[in-house]
Amino acid sequence: MSGLEDQIKELEDELQRTPYNKATSKHIGRIKAKIARLRDEAVTRAMKAGGGGDGYSVKKSGDATAVLVGFPSTGKSTLLNRLTGTDSAVAAYAFTTQTVVPGALEHKGAKIQILDIPGLVAGAAMGKGRGKEVIGVVRSADIIIILVDVFNQQHVDVLIKELHDAGIRINVPKPDITIKKTSRGGVRLSAVGTLDIDIDEVRSILSESKMMNADVLIRGNATQEDLIDAVQGNRIYVPAFIAVNKVDLVDKESYLVIEHDISARFDNPPLMISAATGYHMEELKDAIYESLGFIRVYLKPHGEEADLEEPLIIRRGSNVHDVCTKLHRDFVYRFRYARIWGKSVKHPGQRVGLPHKLKDGDLLMIIIEH
Repeated sequence: MSGLEDQIKELEDELQRTPYNKATSKHIGRIKAKIARLRDEAVTRAMKAGGGGDGYSVKKSGDATAVLVGFPSTGKSTLLNRLTGTDSAVAAYAFTTQTVVPGALEHKGAKIQILDIPGLVAGAAMGKGRGKEVIGVVRSADIIIILVDVFNQQHVDVLIKELHDAGIRINVPKPDITIKKTSRGGVRLSAVGTLDIDIDEVRSILSESKMMNADVLIRGNATQEDLIDAVQGNRIYVPAFIAVNKVDLVDKESYLVIEHDISARFDNPPLMISAATGYHMEELKDAIYESLGFIRVYLKPHGEEADLEEPLIIRRGSNVHDVCTKLHRDFVYRFRYARIWGKSVKHPGQRVGLPHKLKDGDLLMIIIEH
């Protein structure tokens, strides 16, 4: 492992020394692609080395899964207990949590699984600490809550870097890039929209992965990093937000300084909370709910009145197929058609198929074979 880490460090140093301009863009692109390849190789080796311990395989449940990511002793277990009533071990020393502890939060009709995981440390993406097991759990989550305490807010940068090194991209949409290997013709680039990269940079990046012949289609803008991620093909795109815990232990002036400092460095201001006292817990629950992008769909059984009291909670972008799968897997095989009243259709009671995407407040009636 040290050999790979040394190679990555040398390449990162070279990248820092190289000024970016038109003449160096190809070289920079290739260095970035090589760093990404080596880092992925290092992470893969870490994941395989030793395997995961007991408790690291958690069955997903509820409407979505949120994971608490932070250094040891930031209050993750206390926060889980506060949000869900789960009895997760709490103590004033590092690594109290030895496995993944799940809890269930019910908020605005949604059932959200909250996972308390062992604390991350610097180098976790490369397998240090319990990194290999923890990163695997984080990659399967629907939302990440980055938790730091008021005395170590600088840990935010370390945590975000560890997530990035492990192939986890937070709060960014997945770039619309298609790469199709071909047998001849070299690298051909097609684009819909304005690009920050040109064909020479694309060829340089693809060559690092031994792709000399390929058709590349990019819709929307894309950077070198976006293309490298598409080439690697194993990136996870997930929403996240920052919560600063233990704010009850500092004065108002320190509180405001910390809040301002983190807000200035990241797109969204942090949530200032205290798991011990319950301060801003309802705001935290709302933030989790909103970040997950839930919508409500009301079900109408055939020949009966619609249930307008208890909507089905699904994620934004879900379609009729997703609802059928959630209700009962046989619904997909026995599906005939569905009718919808709501914003996702042009007229009330419109007949739709499984791929139809739903919108918040839709009334849905599913017709199946008997």
